[in-house]
Amino acid sequence: MAFFSRALSLTARNLSATQQTRTFVNNMAVKKWAFNLSGFNQYGLYHDDVLYENDEVKEAIRRLPQNLQDERAFRIQRALQCSVMKTVLPKDQWPTFEEDQEKGRYLTLLLEEVRAELAEKAEWSKNA
Repeated sequence: MAFFSRALSLTARNLSATQQTRTFVNNMAVKKWAFNLSGFNQYGLYHDDVLYENDEVKEAIRRLPQNLQDERAFRIQRALQCSVMKTVLPKDQWPTFEEDQEKGRYLTLLLEEVRAELAEKAEWSKNA
């Protein structure tokens, strides 16, 4: 009986370890599927090109280097032109999932910085 309970406990531990590492959200196949389903890649846009421009995002965009601001403006204007013409870009001009993961998150660090500054400012105003 002790052997049986020991085997069950080892199996339970192995299953729980497997379940923790395999999640639905961290599955790259699901992320790639969602990326292709979103459709903004068909217009040549990256992830951060389609963020809703609230005050935090506008401040992060303002802090971008000029060349990245120009590239972003070009991608958005090209996407608007495609939308007006009711077409999409040729498939060879679509950003791939890997390219979007590499280059498409260009605002993330700046957004974190802006949010941290706003939180600090709110903390200071609360204490004053």
